[in-house]
Amino acid sequence: MIDDLYSARILTLAANLPHSGRLAAPEGTAERVAKLCGSKAIVDVVLDDAGRVADFAQDVKACALGQAAAGVLGESVLGSTVGELRETREAMLAMLKSGGEGPSGRFEGLRVLKQVADYPARHASTMVAIEATLEAVQAALAARTRLAGAA
Repeated sequence: MIDDLYSARILTLAANLPHSGRLAAPEGTAERVAKLCGSKAIVDVVLDDAGRVADFAQDVKACALGQAAAGVLGESVLGSTVGELRETREAMLAMLKSGGEGPSGRFEGLRVLKQVADYPARHASTMVAIEATLEAVQAALAARTRLAGAA
């Protein structure tokens, strides 16, 4: 059963993390840590004029499942909106906790992690990069709102 969880696709995603590292001048940054296992993701973003992710970097230290989720995220995040990221988080939580199908659209690749639903101790590590990305985009949007209000 554990072999199904760590499939070749998941291990490949975990080993090839797109946009690894940090941005020199991010508009938004967030860090998430899974308390149970210590998996950690730090995400930096820059948004375009429409509020979509224009630049992205992630520093992820997680188990293979957290790394795999970050891998899918890194492949698809450029051009995404805060709404898409919220929907992705909600779809992932539904998939992990209540039998949902998982994300659709640009983040449909996260469905490869559907078997993680059977391992509640792994849910938080699977979500760290997604949560950090959503928080980083929200931080960037909030910073823009503060700047616009000060002008």
